[in-house]
Amino acid sequence: MSTAGNRPVVVVVGPPGAGKSTVAAALAERLGVPFRDTDDDVAELAAASIEEIFVDHGEAHFRALEEQAVERALAEHSGVLALGGGAVLSEATRRRLADHRVLYLEVGLAEASRRVGLNAAGRPLLLGNVRSQLKQMLDARTPLYREVADLTVATDGLDVDAVTDAAYDLLEKP
Repeated sequence: MSTAGNRPVVVVVGPPGAGKSTVAAALAERLGVPFRDTDDDVAELAAASIEEIFVDHGEAHFRALEEQAVERALAEHSGVLALGGGAVLSEATRRRLADHRVLYLEVGLAEASRRVGLNAAGRPLLLGNVRSQLKQMLDARTPLYREVADLTVATDGLDVDAVTDAAYDLLEKP
């Protein structure tokens, strides 16, 4: 699949445990295009880990950096772009995504909990009762993921290859 200018082939969204980064990287490899993850961009921009940003500056600061990183990546990147799970909370980001092809990796609470596990290291919003935090996130964010998505792959019970295959098939349909 060829890319036209500096425009992502597809933007991947979904909650923690959906496999955004893993699937997006595999999909980029399959399509022969670069992969980019805005969580990495935020960490680079802040010269700190996501966890450090949350602890030292709070969620609002992180979200502001994330919004900047997403805006830049949407303008610069011509491959597969994975967004952080909470990027869709920004109204400005949701508006920007309206002009892009967006793939939502849907995951249920049980599967997300299993994938994330009880160790939520590096996931500051999941500290404490992981399952309860995930449920609150899914309840709040699922309508936003659906709002921005053009394509959806239900990932429950599927491994990375199966999700990547499903995503690839959807992208190749006219």
